Amino acid sequence: VNKAWGANETLALFGGTPAVTVSQDDAARWPRYGKAEEDAVLELVRNPSYNPIDKLEEEWKNYMQVPYVKAHFNGTSALTAMFFALNLPPGSEIMVPSYTFFATILPMRLFGLVPVFVDINPQTLNFDLNDAKKRLTPNTKAVLPVHWIGLPADMDEINDWAKEKGLIVLEDCAHAHGARLKGKLMGTWSRMAIFSYQMSKPLPAIEGGMGIYQNADDWGRAVAFGDYKVTNLPKDNPYAKYVGSGLGMKLRMHPMAAALARCQLVGLEERNEAGVRQVRKLNDQLLELEGISEQTSGRKDIKRLHYQWNMLFVDEKKTGVPRNRLVEALRAEGVRADGVHYTLQHELPVYAEDEWWHHKPIIPELPGSKQANDTNIALPYFTTEVPELIEQYVKAFQKVWAHRKELV
Repeated sequence: VNKAWGANETLALFGGTPAVTVSQDDAARWPRYGKAEEDAVLELVRNPSYNPIDKLEEEWKNYMQVPYVKAHFNGTSALTAMFFALNLPPGSEIMVPSYTFFATILPMRLFGLVPVFVDINPQTLNFDLNDAKKRLTPNTKAVLPVHWIGLPADMDEINDWAKEKGLIVLEDCAHAHGARLKGKLMGTWSRMAIFSYQMSKPLPAIEGGMGIYQNADDWGRAVAFGDYKVTNLPKDNPYAKYVGSGLGMKLRMHPMAAALARCQLVGLEERNEAGVRQVRKLNDQLLELEGISEQTSGRKDIKRLHYQWNMLFVDEKKTGVPRNRLVEALRAEGVRADGVHYTLQHELPVYAEDEWWHHKPIIPELPGSKQANDTNIALPYFTTEVPELIEQYVKAFQKVWAHRKELV
């Protein structure tokens, strides 16, 4: 990397020529559907049926190498069914990061369950086990880590601690389709897990979700809660008697979503690997600039993927410039950069009101979550080969860094 590139140029913020000039419209386009998806949807229009759901469940079960799965309307409904399947007494608490989408947490209140908010490691954006250890209460029954934008949480360490404390382990894998730790797929480190197939996700079906279950009781309970008639439970399953009626919800996946998900499952691993290569081509150069780091756990025994953002961090003590000012200068150069302020769940009004909870959640201070919001620079996740764009992004960063004293 020529760190001094752009030193003789004028920043675009001050009237100079932007460093990024190539079109970016297609670079981060997602999802990327083609003829296979079109043919699958057209076939279903011509011959309507629920068959794609059964086929997807079988294919996903084989891919994950798990005993039981259930397709759901979306990740939120998969989470809701999972909380029901837990069958915990009201007032039970589940440890969960605040730095997550609302659906990881809010559905638990329907069953009298209460979140214990846990901080994240601001470098990984994942569940901070050391922080969790400080927040354990007598009512805590389960832990629910999220594998944030495709980086596996430390499930081996979390499982060891959970076993020691008698806690149930769950996983939110909404971002982690195909990610692995120690060769083991995320979603198989826990008693139950969920995936989302929403259209921004690594396996996009426009809308959809999947539950993963390691025992027949959890699976039967989740099926009975959110489905009826379509799924046939074995006669010896205690919830088989509810197949005709269900238990009041209809959360099954739409068959067109299942058809799209089946197409996208083909080539999932190859797409994940191609995405990682794109990120490495960019980040390996940007990391040579002072004060820049990336989302990483530093572990060599993981296989991550990327989703939605390529998340970098800036150390303002080293750059000497506020994050927002750097983002402003990068955007002027044509870089689609943003300082993402991700909504922290524990700061929302719903958690401070007695009306919605068996007992009101504790609203903690979570410095790691705040630091992640204050220091990140989110770049687009490029979903296709864009060597010229990557070159121009690198030059834009070099230019801004060479002139950063002018930004103070």
